[in-house]
Amino acid sequence: MGAAVGAAPVLGVSHSAQGRRWIWRQGDSRIGLAIAQRLGLPELVGQLLAARGIGIEQAAVFLEPTLRALLPDPSVLLDMDRAAGRLAQAVQAGESVAVFGDYDVDGACSGALMLRFLRGLGCPVRAYVPDRLKEGYGPNPAAIAALCAEGATLIVCVDCGIAAHAALEAAQGRADVVVLDHHKSEGPVPVVAAAVNPNRLDCTSGLRHLCAASVAFMAAIATLRTLRRAGFFASRPEPNLLGLLDLVALATVCDVMPLTGLNRALVTQGLKVMGRGERPGIAALLEVAQAREAPSAYTLGFLLGPRINASGRIGEPDLGLRLLACDDPIEARAMAERLDAVNRRRQEVESEVLAAAFAQAEEQAEAGHPALLVCGEGWHPGVVGIVAGRVKEKFNRPVCVAGVAEGLAKGSGRSVPGVDLGAAVIAARQGGLLETGGGHAMAAGFSFRMEQREAFHAFLDTQLAHAATLPTSADLVVDGTLLVPAATVALVEQVARLGPFGAGNEEPVFVFPRTRIVRADRVGKEGNTIRAFVEGEGGGRLKAVCFRAKEGPLADLLLNSRGAPVHLCGSLRAESWNGNVSVGLHVQDAAAA
Repeated sequence: MGAAVGAAPVLGVSHSAQGRRWIWRQGDSRIGLAIAQRLGLPELVGQLLAARGIGIEQAAVFLEPTLRALLPDPSVLLDMDRAAGRLAQAVQAGESVAVFGDYDVDGACSGALMLRFLRGLGCPVRAYVPDRLKEGYGPNPAAIAALCAEGATLIVCVDCGIAAHAALEAAQGRADVVVLDHHKSEGPVPVVAAAVNPNRLDCTSGLRHLCAASVAFMAAIATLRTLRRAGFFASRPEPNLLGLLDLVALATVCDVMPLTGLNRALVTQGLKVMGRGERPGIAALLEVAQAREAPSAYTLGFLLGPRINASGRIGEPDLGLRLLACDDPIEARAMAERLDAVNRRRQEVESEVLAAAFAQAEEQAEAGHPALLVCGEGWHPGVVGIVAGRVKEKFNRPVCVAGVAEGLAKGSGRSVPGVDLGAAVIAARQGGLLETGGGHAMAAGFSFRMEQREAFHAFLDTQLAHAATLPTSADLVVDGTLLVPAATVALVEQVARLGPFGAGNEEPVFVFPRTRIVRADRVGKEGNTIRAFVEGEGGGRLKAVCFRAKEGPLADLLLNSRGAPVHLCGSLRAESWNGNVSVGLHVQDAAAA
């Protein structure tokens, strides 16, 4: 359940340091109490579950999500049996297989998963990832023809292919194609051996929130079942597919899939696999990222994901996939260090583009545009999606960001809840305003000639006019108030049972009223992080940290409160240091009391 519309703001905060209104997450307190009593939980945990729409009967499975309880038969996905049959045929005949992937995390994970699965069954297989700048996204005729010329008789497209009709025609008569995708399909699927995609218009599986790596994992299950029935494992051991779940978890979190239902089970179990440290590529990447805690959804989304993404954005497009498929720890370490260096370069490029994008967006927001469209000559296409997300966060408007080269703008868009950007972009393409365009409600990709910029922006403003009624900053939904002495390790451990947190299952946010900041300073190489020590009104002391706080009203309030009472809002984390565990508050917002 969301927050109550029109309810009084939390502690009267209607305009915080971040310009946000604080509102309560509403739940049925009777259901919360009943959950707590039935499962022997603290009442707070029961109330947190109820406020997330979890009923009494669902609560136990939510807290202990297992594949046994939540994984459906893969055959519910349209074309899955055909895909499994064709993959099994390739394994039995020892055919040469090519896995055609995408350059983002989901593409790297689903590509590595399929590569490992088929190699483990003795199939000769190679992977191909297109160059973002030279080839663009998805299959292209030249690459498909080249794979056929190399001898591939089966091409498996992962995280791409559902709209690649013309490109996949290059394989006809030379190789079969199996598509394992999850992107929205606008019309008929390509003519291929099998096209498995829960977002096909004619697929009734109800699994539209799966990422491509999850689709590939289910294809592996179905293929294994087909091979088992054919007696393939009569004289050889079956592979343990559960060992691939770390890849599925990484892709699910980084592709911002909702962490509910099946996805929740896949990520929960995948984190357990990752915690064993058995995959050299991930172990090396965790090391270079200096991840000291047990893997969590935060680890996947903020430490591993950006580094793997960096290879496709401004590096070698297949480096992330090769790292995830690597079994040699020394090779893996070298690749992880390269990815880390590329990611640092990506951050520099992103920082330059972000400053210019913010300046353009500020002018457009002040002029009252419902949608923001910002462009820049030479902006790197590998960072425009990240920049669009940051601009969207700042202005709470749908945002399109594009880099321009030779009069052609190529970009990415990010939207806010309730505003379907993908539909508007598709309509603009159909109306002749765009060269290319597609996407879904929350994200889109597009390209246009610069002479169409004003017409495209006007079209977005018309199509998304209702976005003008949104507040300039999104509401911050609060789960409860706590006094500082209540922020114990035991409480944090209980709240953590609701994890993994992410899209569709947000981490609980608590307000600490009328705290006093007794010390605050900047830390980190760039000084972007503020560390503070706060005292509660009723006593007790708590360490707090605020990231991405280089400048702005929130940073000013934290650094210059001069002992005046401040309401602090954020999430609680258990932090280990030298064998000691303490509680830290990750500050999201603050307001003068």
